[in-house]
Amino acid sequence: MTNQITIVGLGAGDLDQMPLGVYRLLTGAKTVWLRTVDHPAVEELQQDVVCQSFDYVYEKHDDFTSVYEEITAELLEKAIHEPVLYAVPGHPMAAEKTVQLLLEEKNKGNADVVIAGGHSFLDALFTSVEVDPADGFQLLDGTALQREDLHIFSHIIIAQVYDAFVASDVKLTLMEKYPDDHPVTIVTAAGSKQQVIRTVPLWELDRGMELNNITSVYVPPVQHEQDTYREFSVLRGVIARLRDPESGCPWDVKQTHSSLKRYLLEEAYELFEAIDNEDDDEMAAELGDVLLQVLLHAQIGEDEGMFTIEDVIQSTTSKMIRRHPHVFGDAKAETAEDVKANWQEIKRAEKGRAPERVLDGIPKGQPAVMEAYDLQKKAANVGFDWPDAEGAMEKVKEEWAEFLAETESGDADHLRDEFGDVLFTLINVARFYDIHPEEALEAVNRKFRRRFGFVEEQVQKSGKPFSAFTLNELDAFWHAAKKEENQL
Repeated sequence: MTNQITIVGLGAGDLDQMPLGVYRLLTGAKTVWLRTVDHPAVEELQQDVVCQSFDYVYEKHDDFTSVYEEITAELLEKAIHEPVLYAVPGHPMAAEKTVQLLLEEKNKGNADVVIAGGHSFLDALFTSVEVDPADGFQLLDGTALQREDLHIFSHIIIAQVYDAFVASDVKLTLMEKYPDDHPVTIVTAAGSKQQVIRTVPLWELDRGMELNNITSVYVPPVQHEQDTYREFSVLRGVIARLRDPESGCPWDVKQTHSSLKRYLLEEAYELFEAIDNEDDDEMAAELGDVLLQVLLHAQIGEDEGMFTIEDVIQSTTSKMIRRHPHVFGDAKAETAEDVKANWQEIKRAEKGRAPERVLDGIPKGQPAVMEAYDLQKKAANVGFDWPDAEGAMEKVKEEWAEFLAETESGDADHLRDEFGDVLFTLINVARFYDIHPEEALEAVNRKFRRRFGFVEEQVQKSGKPFSAFTLNELDAFWHAAKKEENQL
């Protein structure tokens, strides 16, 4: 039993460009197994060597993964009986998935795989597009291209662009990072007599061009600053520049975690408004403002040597994977309630402490109305509550009387406390009637904005200032707004 598979590369061009050692291996073999006959050197090679190709495997499958796996399996089967010489386009170690699969089998002890060399298509391709690889480049597989793979500041070579279907997928992926008119160069049979080169705008990548097994796409780095604005790294760099003590913005430089707290809250509420308005463009803009606040806090953390945005991302990624074992592990969760129960259990285990106190887990930084509502719900869950709404309403009357009495004292602190008691008891009443006070107040705010907007329109139509109207006149406008709403 031999199990020996020798792999050679046919290079990118004609037989004349092939290294002598590779040529001798090919011509000395009983049979050469080709991944594909679609190569400039094959026609001449077949005059001196018996060649068999795996092109038929491509026709059997709808995906390249299955093609590569079947070719690998057939090579392993043939190697059981006699040594196999396998030839691939370019160099065996450059964008050749079957070679990687064979090397995996070698590591498992299932085959003796030898890489015998070859001339890389990259040399010819860089010459064709006149690019110096010392500037930095990426070599990517067109059949498995992902948006996250793309570094738009580097030269990119995308190999394995076999046909229009692959080219279309490549185009759509590139368009997620590049402008539609970004130039791309399609190179087929680089360096050979059959070489074809064509530069087109990205949106034309899959149109009017013959593609085959030796077609690659060259994507140059972005050249215009505005084309880089979709990159996270660029936004991060902008924030770092704003915070630079020497050349940054005086306002941004002096900000602290504490000073920025209110802005994060404001931006979150503006996002809520965009969501309520069902305005996608506004939502994208407001999400950007929330992200800006996150990055500012992360940059302050980095400036102080405490943490970076990478620490923030790592923490969140780790938490999401850890708390979703039903997605990333073997746990089961059939319903949203199962997920929530698993989440709480994992959260308790992470904290490594005794069971939470009743009021633990309620954020102290949320709006006071929401915090009061959550505090009351938690306390009610363990029996600390009025038996019915009547008791809560009597408490409202009691607290209101205490507030009225305090208005005579002139003590601002006591007056504030008594007013807080009134609000707290009103929230309790809302809870008994299954009214969320935050939502109720938001609805009233929206109603006030709408009606006052009507009042303002009437004042503007008159050509006079607000001060020219009495309260009764303005109140008449208000009631007109109410009447108009009721008629809708």
